[in-house]
Amino acid sequence: MSVEPVPEGYPRVSPYLYVHDAAAAVDFYRDVLGAVERVRMPGPGGRIGHAELTIGESVLMLADEFPDMDALGPRTVGGSPVTIFVYVEDVDDVHARALAAGARELSPVKDQFYGDRSGGFEDPFGHRWNVATHVEDVGPEEMKRRMDEAMAAGSDTAAG
Repeated sequence: MSVEPVPEGYPRVSPYLYVHDAAAAVDFYRDVLGAVERVRMPGPGGRIGHAELTIGESVLMLADEFPDMDALGPRTVGGSPVTIFVYVEDVDDVHARALAAGARELSPVKDQFYGDRSGGFEDPFGHRWNVATHVEDVGPEEMKRRMDEAMAAGSDTAAG
């Protein structure tokens, strides 16, 4: 019997988030991003030791902070330099739901030169998200023209 190096039902790369109050984070990701909980393992003191959520075909893993194991969330360490990018069906709706659920807006939703409509937020647990809906296929020549135009205008749209 051979064991596959990547288990069935898992993508090769999955973000793993540590948060203060993982149960609230599961609710937030469910309500805002449409995540579906597939695993929840209890940890000591009523905390979540490990949880797995699916968002489309992606898997998001998370757990409560465990300082004794050096598992700390962004609020504890002073922020996160990482942004998680997620394509969604309706970016305006998802972004609005995130803000209504306590997220802090990092960038408003707007059309981007590369064919996405996107916006960013920091969730109540300190993780940064960029959500987008692809609205236009842009060919290479038009992409270059738009990028040059955006950069010349000093726009920050290249970062999404």
